[in-house]
Amino acid sequence: QVQLVESVGGSVQAGGSLRLSCAASGYTYSIYWMAWFRQPPGMEREFVSGIGRDGWTDYADSVKGRFTISQDTAKNTVYLQMNSLKPEDAVMYYCAAEKAGRWPVPRNANEYNYWGQGTQVTVSS
Repeated sequence: QVQLVESVGGSVQAGGSLRLSCAASGYTYSIYWMAWFRQPPGMEREFVSGIGRDGWTDYADSVKGRFTISQDTAKNTVYLQMNSLKPEDAVMYYCAAEKAGRWPVPRNANEYNYWGQGTQVTVSS
């Protein structure tokens, strides 16, 4: 089993920045992809960004150029640096882990094996 614990989100004004972190524990050697998803109220979870064990990264078009995903393998932690935040970025964010190592990075939430509890990001206009 793998446990994922996200940092507390935060509240910023539009144009501001936040950094989320996700610490993995347990059988972390089994993980290939780590990803961030977000979920607006009443909608399905949508892919935001993913990073592979080899460092390969991918981003949704809506965040490309504004968000950066990174990892500290020694700490089993993945980060999501979010810059130039917009009001539409203000939703729940979830960290996810995938074991199978599918290629390219899975963008469907159903393909992920483990999930964090979620963290709220608030952006005021």
